[in-house]
Amino acid sequence: MIAEGKIIKIAGPVITADGMRGTQMHEMVKVGEDKLIGEIIELEGDTATIQVYEETAGMKPGEVVESTGGPLSVELGPGIIGSIFDGIQRPLETIKILTGDYIKRGVDVPSLPKDKKWKFIPTAKAGTEVKGGDVIGEVQETSAVVQKIMIPPKVSGTLKSIVSEGEYTVEEDIAEVESSGEVTKVQMMQKWAVRVGRPYKNKLDPDIPLVTGQRAQDTFFPVAKGGTAAIPGPFGSGKTVTQQQLAKWADADIIVYVGCGERGNEMTEVLKEFPELEDPKTGKPLMDRTVLIANTSNMPVAAREACVYTGITIAEYFRDMGYDVALMADSTSRWAEAMREISGRLEEMPGEEGYPAYLASRLAQFYERAGRVTAVGTEDKIASVSVVGAVSPPGGDLSEPVTQNTLRITKVFWALDASLADKRHFPSIDWLQSYSLYIDSVEGWWDSTVGEDWRKTRDEAMALLQKESELQEIVQLVGPDALPDKERITLESTRMIREDFLQQNAYHEVDTYCSSSKQYKMLKTIMMFHEKATAALERGAASGDIIAVSAKEDLGRMKYIPEAEFDEKIKEIQDKIIKQTSEV
Repeated sequence: MIAEGKIIKIAGPVITADGMRGTQMHEMVKVGEDKLIGEIIELEGDTATIQVYEETAGMKPGEVVESTGGPLSVELGPGIIGSIFDGIQRPLETIKILTGDYIKRGVDVPSLPKDKKWKFIPTAKAGTEVKGGDVIGEVQETSAVVQKIMIPPKVSGTLKSIVSEGEYTVEEDIAEVESSGEVTKVQMMQKWAVRVGRPYKNKLDPDIPLVTGQRAQDTFFPVAKGGTAAIPGPFGSGKTVTQQQLAKWADADIIVYVGCGERGNEMTEVLKEFPELEDPKTGKPLMDRTVLIANTSNMPVAAREACVYTGITIAEYFRDMGYDVALMADSTSRWAEAMREISGRLEEMPGEEGYPAYLASRLAQFYERAGRVTAVGTEDKIASVSVVGAVSPPGGDLSEPVTQNTLRITKVFWALDASLADKRHFPSIDWLQSYSLYIDSVEGWWDSTVGEDWRKTRDEAMALLQKESELQEIVQLVGPDALPDKERITLESTRMIREDFLQQNAYHEVDTYCSSSKQYKMLKTIMMFHEKATAALERGAASGDIIAVSAKEDLGRMKYIPEAEFDEKIKEIQDKIIKQTSEV
């Protein structure tokens, strides 16, 4: 029996209804004549408090609230990749066709196209034993993604029957699984509650880096596959641009980009640019392996709270197929503000700065769903979900609650500096404030794959940057000419690390992406200059003559050397450095 109640109180997106006995927490309901989608967030007796995911203006007490009998869920199956959804997985392009440029209240559109037929190729045979997560067929969803049709996680038994190769809709039965005399029908589409993490066999150590092609992130502050990273920074410091670069270049099979509460014009840029971007891996459109979830600041606040769960559930679904997934959440501050508004309307006791007392636990629940895991199923499929969350602290104040609670949970901190952004230094990652707790974990991969002394080279460069910050205080007081020759060489070396290595041109066809090998050789060459320059100084050479060598100009241009020519050119530059520093 599905419960039905009546609205007795309305407070913006939060309404109260009585007659709701028999319902459960987080159950989906339809509210009023327009059947607006809502979720029960509090129960007391037969009175339910409901978070409505649409505008509630014009509603009145006495209108009917109808339970759907299940929690807020997403539809998972062919049709997800390349789609643009709102926070509760309604397809925005389909809604635009139906209602125009503005979303009509109560519009009811299926998340996945139910009438479209997909070519299903079976990969399992009737009579075999199967369990949750086993792949029984494939659908070529886009040019870049083969969607693997899996047995739902809680189903196991004998594959009684499976359809032959052909075209089917997501709701048609394609297989039957028999267990203890009971037969379960399997479709290409699964439904999953967004607040419940999908199961996995076991979590693995995050010891493989998520290579992003961005030198500051990969070499100095790496994130591992299955890791978590935060990008805090004030407005205009480049959070969105940094996340878009990661979305384009990160070493992930699937990208899920969640715009939760950012300004409409920022999300519009993403929606316009992503369909036009070329995937550097395949040469096809980047949207062929991307899912966009758009919930901007002018959309209902309540749906903003749900959109990150929608995104992470879609990411886990593709992880279960064996894919590496990268999720970008922009920005978790707007998500936290939505929680604060809902909490205020519920008249809950506020925590620091008005945020709910459970802010930290909600952030942890979201980020802990990241990880590199062995997915469920007969075969061991190792896959990952990596989460990068932007944080927008008001006024760039990193001591505010959302930033601080995020830092306690995430393992990588890419702190963006507005002053660097003003100088057009991209990415504007402050190398003195940022850190990564994955360096020890991924060191083995870098040493075996790229260079044995990667860690040593990286640590020496970092030590120089820290030394530079101490010297800058003296330089501001007495000027660089008053420094000893050794410190002047240090300042010149750190200038090259900052300008020729850390600074990267996202719009340059060569410099927008830098391979791991190229990153290592670039930094190694700069550190070689520092080493040879210091040795020349000890032999009695003047610092001015060392700094004036022409090889420095070649160091400044090495980032623009194409990958195909890099090994040959960098050897020439290194020989030039050795020759010129030995001659001064």
